[in-house]
Amino acid sequence: MTDEEYAITQESAYEAANARLPALQPPLRQLFDEHAPLRQEMDAIFELAHDIEHLPLRQATARLAELVERVEHFDAKLHRHSSKEEDLLFPMMARYIGRDSGPIAVMEYEHDQAKRCLSLFLQRGTDGSQLAEPTTIAEMGRLAADAVTILMEHFCKEEHALFPMANTMLSREELDWLEKEFERIDSQGGHRA
Repeated sequence: MTDEEYAITQESAYEAANARLPALQPPLRQLFDEHAPLRQEMDAIFELAHDIEHLPLRQATARLAELVERVEHFDAKLHRHSSKEEDLLFPMMARYIGRDSGPIAVMEYEHDQAKRCLSLFLQRGTDGSQLAEPTTIAEMGRLAADAVTILMEHFCKEEHALFPMANTMLSREELDWLEKEFERIDSQGGHRA
């Protein structure tokens, strides 16, 4: 099977799994739809991160520079997306199902884990003094790959459990409010007023 055939098979399996999901209300559909471009970026990050460990030092250093740039770009987009969940959706849902255990606690924990990996990666990326050391390069590759792995699993949980749960749990007024807040965040470049 060629890489292209494999990608088509993977995309088809993903689409098939998502085809069984209930129709989501607009703010939840927006969060769901934001996953696709983030997933594409995560695929590229994961590939770069994985390749780094197996390249000669000179090539690995060049690829690491590309990886740092990609992760910085991705982190900004992820922050906008995750702030909608952390600041708006999760607290709203927590009123019904609590926050200390259960789905919201898991979602927040996974956000924290992914952010920790990305933060450590970016800290090491800005400290250029050790970026030519094989152990630092390998560690950074693992941090980026770990963040992607956490987020891929996290997105699946949101898409197949959390968003459908919110879809049935939240009132029309709550969903309308979320939609307006998401629009405001997007119009302000990702910052909530």
